[in-house]
Amino acid sequence: MREAEYYRKTSETEVKVRVKLDGTGSSNVSTGISFLDHMLKSLATHSLIDLNVEARGDLSHHVIEDVAICLGEALRRALGDAANVKRFGYAIVPMDCSLAFAAIDLSNRPYPKIDLKLEGGSVENMRCEDIYHFLETLANSLRANIHIWVQYGLNDHHKVEAAFKALALSLRQAVSIDAERAGIPSSKGLL
Repeated sequence: MREAEYYRKTSETEVKVRVKLDGTGSSNVSTGISFLDHMLKSLATHSLIDLNVEARGDLSHHVIEDVAICLGEALRRALGDAANVKRFGYAIVPMDCSLAFAAIDLSNRPYPKIDLKLEGGSVENMRCEDIYHFLETLANSLRANIHIWVQYGLNDHHKVEAAFKALALSLRQAVSIDAERAGIPSSKGLL
């Protein structure tokens, strides 16, 4: 089935995320933070994971964090025991002046390593520290190694967009079914 939904309601936020791993990249995203919406739509488009996100909350930081928590949880639940998936994914994406790399391991061991080389304090209506926090929280919630780095770029918007597209392509590869594999992609027999 490879789809799941995750709902989280706190005194600060209310977030609902639904994912379908074997989708077409369709998305319906509403967080109240236009740049986050843009990045999530791009993530869906390039990962081919159908994504629905409804979020509201008191502060942008809380919404951003809880969307990342819910997205990671929904993806993890959709993966189940991760039998027959490729597990690893990587990509290099240019966007105008910027070049971004991403690599992911659906290892069940969270580890974020993010270097976007952002120079300003915000990108559109999202603080740079919250962009980093979103990606780090996603890695922790998904329980994945996520390494993203921007090699160069002149425009912070392009750096972040290239990074999200690289993450999307990496995720697409990692969650895809490996026709040559039977079972869990680990010598331990368990992720």
